[in-house]
Amino acid sequence: MSQGLLDTSVVIDWDDPAVTSSLPDNVAVCAVTVAELAAGPHLASTGTESARRQARLQQVEATFEPLPFDVLAARSYGQIVAAVVESGRSHRRRVADLLIAATAHANGLALYTRNPDDFAGLGALIDVIGV
Repeated sequence: MSQGLLDTSVVIDWDDPAVTSSLPDNVAVCAVTVAELAAGPHLASTGTESARRQARLQQVEATFEPLPFDVLAARSYGQIVAAVVESGRSHRRRVADLLIAATAHANGLALYTRNPDDFAGLGALIDVIGV
């Protein structure tokens, strides 16, 4: 049975059949993704968009028990940052993405994303699967 952690980009596009058909049997989200989703309604430029984002947040909260960013993920974050820097990229630019990657690493899960380039340089630590 396949398992994976969903990046926020996948959760946002959850209704796209091309996305859902590419996901593993068991999926998880992490607390960092929920935090990104919680910010979404506040950053929307219209009331309609805010409502759409709020509905997605509520759907995720009702569907998943998010994996925490715990001490194991914090330790993994150090390895993730080192790999990014070693690949010649800045670790400061996409902190939330790297926290999500660290959560995947700490839990031994593949990371499913719509933006695999955001996780370049991490292939030795986690399986990054573009959806």
